[in-house]
Amino acid sequence: MELSKEQRDILLGFQASEITEHHVYKKLAAIASDKNRDVLLKISQDELAHYNIWKRYTGEDVKPNRLKILFYSLLARLLGLSFTAKLMEKNEMKAEEKYNNLLRRYQEAESVLRDEVAHENLLLSMIEEKKVEYIGSMVLGLNDALVELSGTLAGLSFALRNSRLIGLAGIITGIAAALSMSAAEYLSQRAESGESRQPLTAAFFTGVAYIFTVVILVVPYLLLSNYLYALMWSILNGLLAILFFSFFVSVVKDRSFRKSFLEMFAINSSVILISFVVGLLVRRFLGIDV
Repeated sequence: MELSKEQRDILLGFQASEITEHHVYKKLAAIASDKNRDVLLKISQDELAHYNIWKRYTGEDVKPNRLKILFYSLLARLLGLSFTAKLMEKNEMKAEEKYNNLLRRYQEAESVLRDEVAHENLLLSMIEEKKVEYIGSMVLGLNDALVELSGTLAGLSFALRNSRLIGLAGIITGIAAALSMSAAEYLSQRAESGESRQPLTAAFFTGVAYIFTVVILVVPYLLLSNYLYALMWSILNGLLAILFFSFFVSVVKDRSFRKSFLEMFAINSSVILISFVVGLLVRRFLGIDV
């Protein structure tokens, strides 16, 4: 078939995408459990088959994107297979839209599209990973720490006006609150008799998420002497934590990123604003001067 330059460029782009995803899924399979490994290897072989289909039209070999392969491999090790595979699924959905536009031109595009749809269904059902099962506990720990500690630090900033003192109070408060939240999550899971999750594991994920949030919120007060600069840095860290976790949850749970982010941001901002006012009032009416 004679191809125009535009058509050739489109198909070469598909080839590059398919051969890259072939290697990505193969890398993911190498770190997956037995159940997930077979599915990922099957998808990897399908991507290679798609590559060969487009190669018959172009007659050219295309090299994979090594940076993309490395990126997804590192992402899987850092954030888990579930998150990485869901990101790959989003690429599959984009590919599906592109293949739809080619059905009338290329006969084999329809079979490729069917495979892409099958990949989505496989990815949705294949993954069993602890960090996803306990994502509710992680959300609880992160969100509670952001709301409670951000408000506490904001109030203390205007009441005490001493970075080191505020940081020390934040550490003590944060550790105590993390232990309290972990204990509460443990008891909550024990009370849910029909719950399949392990109480100790749920408590662990809650505590880890809480402690992580405590660290990123308190560190600015330990590094900066100006309490206002420390407060602004702490708020920025909290915003970045909300952005990251909202994105993580939206990908893994197929939720709206915008909705998740705005909800957490609105709650956290409201608490900080109220705490500002409380800190000023306490300092003014109680006459505390540190």
